[in-house]
Amino acid sequence: MTHITRRALFAGTALALTLAGAAQAQDHTFRIQSSDPAGNTNFLLQKEWAEMVSDKTDGRVAVEMLPVETIVAHSETMDAVAAGIIDGHFTDTSYASGKDPAFGLIANPVGAWSDPAQMFDFMANGGGNALMNEMLEPYGLHFIGATTPGLEAFVSTVPLDGVDDLKGLKLRAPEGMVQNVFAAAGAAPVNLPGSEVFTSLDKGVIDAADYNTFSTNAAQGLHDVARHPVYPGFHSMPLIEVSVNKEKWDSLPDDLKAAMEESVAEFAVYQSETVHERDMQAASEAEASGEVTIHDWSDEERAKFRAIARSQWEDAAGASANSQKVYDLLTAYLVDKGLMSED
Repeated sequence: MTHITRRALFAGTALALTLAGAAQAQDHTFRIQSSDPAGNTNFLLQKEWAEMVSDKTDGRVAVEMLPVETIVAHSETMDAVAAGIIDGHFTDTSYASGKDPAFGLIANPVGAWSDPAQMFDFMANGGGNALMNEMLEPYGLHFIGATTPGLEAFVSTVPLDGVDDLKGLKLRAPEGMVQNVFAAAGAAPVNLPGSEVFTSLDKGVIDAADYNTFSTNAAQGLHDVARHPVYPGFHSMPLIEVSVNKEKWDSLPDDLKAAMEESVAEFAVYQSETVHERDMQAASEAEASGEVTIHDWSDEERAKFRAIARSQWEDAAGASANSQKVYDLLTAYLVDKGLMSED
C-alpha cells in the first residue's frame, strides 16, 4: 500500500471525532474526499450530491464532502479509502493508473466519446460498471457509479475543422494517452503546466491547447488569444468515479445501496447538463462578440480521430490483463453502437 503520512492518519482521526456527534443522528456516514478544490464548480456540485443522498435516504445516510488534499494527497485516496482513513473518494480514475494502467485507459479513452450520455450508457449498459468493480474491489473499494463534467473544448489560434488540420500543430496536451493520440494524428504535442497556457498561446509558443471546458476556457480569457475554439470537444472527457470502502458498502442494507446508486446516476446527468448549459451560454456569448469563430467537427471527422485513437488504445491494451479487458469491452461497445467500424 502506498505510504500514508502520519499527518493524514491524525487528520482522519480528528475529523472522525468531530463528526461523531453528528453521526448519531444518521444510520450511516461517509467522509468522501474529492479531487477538486473548495470553490471549484465541480466541488460545489458534489456538495449538492451529498444533499441528494440525504434526501433520497430520508437522512439515513450522511455524506461529508471534503476538498482535495483535506486528508491525503489526490493520488493517495485509493489507499486511504481501503484503510478506512476516509470512506470514499470522488475522483478522476486516471489517478489510479499507477496501480493498474487499465484505470488510465478506462478513465479517458481519448476520442471515444462525443457526449456524456454515451459514456454513461457504456458504464450502465455496456459492462463498464461491472468491470470497474472487478478492477477496484481487490483494492478494497466498491465503485458506485461514474460522472463527468463533460467534453473538454479545444482552444486554438488557427482554424481547425478536422483531422488534417492537426498535422504539424503545436499543442499543449498532458502526457500519456492524450499526447500519444495527438502525435499519431500528426500534431506536435508539448508539455506545459496549465498556468502557462495563456501566455504560450499569446506568444505563439503553441498554436492550440487541450485544457478545459468551454466555459472555463472563456472565464480564463483563453479565447482572447485563441479565437478558434473547437466546440463541442472531440477528444477528452474524464471519467470521475464515486467509490467507497467495500466493507462499509457491504454493511449497507440493499435499499440504501440502491438509493446511493440512483443518486450517482442522477447526479451524473445533473452535473454534465449543468456544465453543458454554462458552456452553451459561454459559446453563445463568444459568437455574439463577433471575435470568436467556433468550429464544430462533423461526425465523419470525429470518427477519423477515433480511428487514430484506437491504434493507441491497442498499444495501451497490452499494459496489463485488465487493460485488455477495458479495450475489448470499449471497442465492442463502440462498434455495436455504430460509433466505430470493426476494422
